[in-house]
Parts: sequence; structure tokens; C-alpha cells
Amino acid sequence: MDSQTDALPKLTMYYGIFLIGWGVVVSLVSESNSITSYFPSILGAPIALSGWLATSNPGSRKLWMHVAVSFGLLCALGGTRFFMVMDEGLTYATGSMLMLLLTGSAYTFLCVRSFIEARRASE
Repeated sequence: MDSQTDALPKLTMYYGIFLIGWGVVVSLVSESNSITSYFPSILGAPIALSGWLATSNPGSRKLWMHVAVSFGLLCALGGTRFFMVMDEGLTYATGSMLMLLLTGSAYTFLCVRSFIEARRASE
């Protein structure tokens, strides 16, 4: 694999690690006792793992990237809850929802674009 084909799995690992860190830090800083404050971390763990598996197992890269983008889409969809609570202002919870909406949408877009380019290149 060249560096260009390794870019998305590495981005996937970093995105998953970012989500894990975000969920932990926001939960600790906000002193939240709610499991929902860890939602970014819960979604980030399989994304990071999928990125690592896609990088370390080139033969199953396609499978693991599809798993990762599925969780990325869940991030974007979960973040849409922001629109229901945005009148509360920017709190830890609404900030996390907005972050999930924006980063999940961007990550899903990048993955879909990469999948389309890979399909075109194989034809």
C-alpha cells in the first residue's frame, strides 16, 4: 500500500481516538454521571479499532473501512439531536452533539468520496 491508500485508515484511527478523548474529557470536566456523555467515546472505540484493523490487515481493509464509516454515520445521525436542543445554548451536551454532527458528517463524506474513487480506480 502506498501512503495515499493508508491515509484514510490512519485518519480513521485518529478520529476514533479523538472521539474517545472527547467523551472522557467532557464527561470529567462536566462532572456528568450520565452514560450518554460518553457517547462520543462509545462510537470512537469501534472507529479507532476499525482504522487499526484496516491498517494492519490490508486484505480486509475494505471491510474494516465500511465498518468504520457505519459508525461515522451514526456519529452524524446522533449529532442531529443538536437541532432539538440548540435553544438551550452551548453546553457540554449540546457542544458534543454539534461536534458529532460536524465531524461525523465530514468523516462520512471523506469515506464515501474515497470509496467512489477506489471503485473508479478498480474499473
